[in-house]
Amino acid sequence: MKRKLTIFTATALCAVMLLGSVSIFGSASYLTYTYSVDGFDMASPDAYTPEIEIDSVYMGVTELEIDKATGEGIAPPIDDPRDLFVDRNLNVYIADGANSRIVVLNEYYKYKFAIKEFVNDQGVPDSLNTPSGVYVTEDEIFVCDTENNRLVVFDLEGEFKRIIHEPKSDVMPANSIYKPVACAVDSTGRIYVISSTTYMGVISLNADGSFVGFIGAQKVSASVWQIIWRQFQTEEQRALSVQNVSTEFNNITIDHKGFIYVTTSSIEEWQQQSAITSKSGDYAPVKKLNSSGADIMHRNGFFAPNGEVSVRNVAFDTNTPTGASKIIDVAIGPEETWSIIDEKRSRVYTYDKDGKMLFTFGDTGMQLGNISSIEAVAYQGDKLLLLDKTRDSFTVYNRTEYGDILINALRNNNDRKYDKAVEDWQAILQRNSNFDAAYVGIGKALYRAGDWEGAMSYYKFAYETENYSAAFKMWRKDVVSKIIWLIPILIVAVVVLITQFFKFAGRVNKRVAVSTDRRTFWQEVLYGFHVIFHPFDGFWDLKHERRGSVRAAFFWLAITILTFTYQAIGRSYLFNPYGGYASIFIQTTGLLVPLLLWVTANWCLTTLFDGEGSFKDIFIATCYSVIPLPLLIIPSVIATHMVTLAEGNVVTLLATFAYVWMAILLFTGMMTTHDYTLGKNILTSVGTIIGMAFIMFIILLFTGLITKIVSFIGAIVTEISYRL
Repeated sequence: MKRKLTIFTATALCAVMLLGSVSIFGSASYLTYTYSVDGFDMASPDAYTPEIEIDSVYMGVTELEIDKATGEGIAPPIDDPRDLFVDRNLNVYIADGANSRIVVLNEYYKYKFAIKEFVNDQGVPDSLNTPSGVYVTEDEIFVCDTENNRLVVFDLEGEFKRIIHEPKSDVMPANSIYKPVACAVDSTGRIYVISSTTYMGVISLNADGSFVGFIGAQKVSASVWQIIWRQFQTEEQRALSVQNVSTEFNNITIDHKGFIYVTTSSIEEWQQQSAITSKSGDYAPVKKLNSSGADIMHRNGFFAPNGEVSVRNVAFDTNTPTGASKIIDVAIGPEETWSIIDEKRSRVYTYDKDGKMLFTFGDTGMQLGNISSIEAVAYQGDKLLLLDKTRDSFTVYNRTEYGDILINALRNNNDRKYDKAVEDWQAILQRNSNFDAAYVGIGKALYRAGDWEGAMSYYKFAYETENYSAAFKMWRKDVVSKIIWLIPILIVAVVVLITQFFKFAGRVNKRVAVSTDRRTFWQEVLYGFHVIFHPFDGFWDLKHERRGSVRAAFFWLAITILTFTYQAIGRSYLFNPYGGYASIFIQTTGLLVPLLLWVTANWCLTTLFDGEGSFKDIFIATCYSVIPLPLLIIPSVIATHMVTLAEGNVVTLLATFAYVWMAILLFTGMMTTHDYTLGKNILTSVGTIIGMAFIMFIILLFTGLITKIVSFIGAIVTEISYRL
């Protein structure tokens, strides 16, 4: 028995060791993820997995012919690679900076030829000097000959064709140095050049190299202090001061439709971080430009397609890069997808045509698939290539089954084969339940099939409010068509009930006005409906005839708090898609604090300026002034369940009117309570707002002081306890 137990234990230990080894060697060298609506990363199946790292030895670059005179290789290994490009025949081009050449590989990453020396159009021997970019069309190779300040064009066999020199124009910056680092060519032959020292935008050239103009200049901004300071500077000081100029671009590519994608990494950190949650492209590190230079990129995802979303500092982890992404290249993928790379994190961020993130992967490191210093990205059919500047190599990534299903779903969607796309989206959800694009894809298919409720449910999963609104509109149309006869009856019934209620309140208020009996609580409450429609008479009687009371004021205050609580939790999905709300405690605090600050500041100020209202009078008048809020905000919340996003102005209008009505009542109430003239009431109202800020400052100062005293006493007690 003992022997059997020993054998069983040994077998179990071996199994555990084997399982552990499988999990270690089967794990990826990086994490693939997307982002939730809250900005937290969510693990996703790998869309690409590393296949092989291609270095100079694999390319065969070091096995070229030997110089017979010296016996040394005349083709050294790749050194300082700066760009990577794949042509339509899947050939790979590498801009080899240190060796001043373009290395051309076949689709299997084997050496074909190199472009370095040539005879120029003057019949003089010439050569490249530190090329930084390469772009290949159907029949030409465009090389950014950076240190020679020009573009050089070759045919697909590497034979020299022509030189495109620095463009000449009066609008070119004076004394600027032309440094082309990237270029792209559209189907008409127009050339777009990125110069590392040009901040006026992308340089547009005709096919013959003649200058056309600048497009897509980045927006600049000046701080408030800079704007004010420049007003006091002389002309000489302004000329010597640092100018606010556009940031320069660093890379460019162009898609099959002729739209231009450009990237920059020189935007201010705070500007780029603020652009993450913005739909504007003013400070975006990547833009999609049309031929006139207008940014037409769609930014319909939870966050703008600017790279990393989680830019927060990670505590106790000094190795994790923080801050906005440093975007240095962009590549066009299949089915209108596109990818950018972050030099800071060595990651790839891939988006669809609407700017929604599909997946993110990559990391720094030495394992296969990790990149030490990412420099460029390119697609080669179903493969993805990432250039590593530190290792002088590039890594080939294969698209996984998950990636194939994703691309196939996008293809069917683009081809309007929505039924087939649904099958792909469902297959994706089986592998990744957090993928929002799949929910949207299924929702669109259900919408086209007329299943409005089904479409709404899928759109809701993906927080897709615009499409949800469209489906809701169609669903509402169906519902209304079935109960069209009931709607007029409901409208008439509601109008009659409201009218009868106000008539009842009016009769009660008239009867109480001439009655000598003690007023009941509900009579004091109903008097509020007289105040809001007759503010001058109402507030006068509220103070002098004692038509209101503190208990009624507290009642309306409580109703208003409940109204804001209902507004927080009762809005429809379209107007609160993320389900955000504040607790009744927060709502109470949010209303009581400004109300008490107003009452206190107004009482303190009006006491000095002959105000006739007591603290109690001011409190009662203020509480009665908020009655329009529950009267109009509650209907506005109910309306959110009946209107679409396009009709949301109705909700905004009701809420805005409620606040304006309240402000008018509050102003009138203070003027009547203190028996002020119009001008004096305006001055005291402004002074009250200033007093509120002052009181708040004193409270915060006092709270900070108390906190320090308590902390000091606690430290003394702790020290005494240790010594005793």
